[in-house]
Amino acid sequence: MIGIDADAIDRVATRASMVEALRAGFREAFVTPVRHHHPMRRAGEDDAMLLLMPAWSDTSSTMTEDAVMGVKIVSVVPGNATRGVASVIGAYVLMSGVTGAPLAVLDGTRLTLWRTAAASALAADYLARPDARRLTMVGAGSLSEHLIEAHAAIRPIEVVTIWNRSLAKAEALAARFAGRPFRVRATSDLEAAVRDADVVSAATMSSEPLVRGAWLAPGTHVDLVGGYTPTMREADDATIARARVHVDTRAGALKEAGDLTQPLASGVLTEAAVAGELAELCRGAVAGRASAEEITLFKSVGTALEDLVAARLVYRAVAAA
Repeated sequence: MIGIDADAIDRVATRASMVEALRAGFREAFVTPVRHHHPMRRAGEDDAMLLLMPAWSDTSSTMTEDAVMGVKIVSVVPGNATRGVASVIGAYVLMSGVTGAPLAVLDGTRLTLWRTAAASALAADYLARPDARRLTMVGAGSLSEHLIEAHAAIRPIEVVTIWNRSLAKAEALAARFAGRPFRVRATSDLEAAVRDADVVSAATMSSEPLVRGAWLAPGTHVDLVGGYTPTMREADDATIARARVHVDTRAGALKEAGDLTQPLASGVLTEAAVAGELAELCRGAVAGRASAEEITLFKSVGTALEDLVAARLVYRAVAAA
């Protein structure tokens, strides 16, 4: 068994290879049980949470040497904010799907950033206009940099505009892209940035809608990544009503994401109106973008399949080096 840290993941993975690994993975047969949530009481601070996200190759009909299984172990400790430690920390254990023997332990936090951004880029490959050149990034957290890189890898992005509640943080993120072939700028005007965008990607912790449907130009693709609980919102009802909605998985997004659960509860959205899952796009079971004028939307909350496929890609690259 080998250990693969964050630097090793950055060294061997590329945006294109991760997107293509996920595309192939969504066409494969995997078993992905619902993630396990285990609350943990903490004396003197908010409760912590232990999350377990297992997945494995479906070997019920065919067994191959390529079969893998794994589990992401994630701790969510709100009290870490006072300790100067990240609140969300994870590790991924990858195992042989044939023998069950452990193959690698990977940095789960960095792996999650890579696979989450790649899933959004993969969805955009089906849903964003091929000529999409202007990306607006809503949020300037650790995931935002990965989302910008991933979207730029699959579309001819020329201008990236970053909005964050803290303009200074948006400016700091923009500065990290100095010297890149696309121009990156920070703004305090979210409405103007959304109106000007071909792709709007949001990765925030907001509980109130930030992206307004009235601001979306025809042909815009909306990528909602941050709202992963029923109480969180990144886009308003008008956005949902105007867009053709796709999800990473129905089981996850329609249960956990406030951007969809709230419109479902109010009747703005129906389950039947959700066009399809990412796996269905990859397999050709549902159509992608229908026209240059259509507004499309992808909502992700994450799936253990993405972690397993990403871990397998990284492990193979490290083992072959």
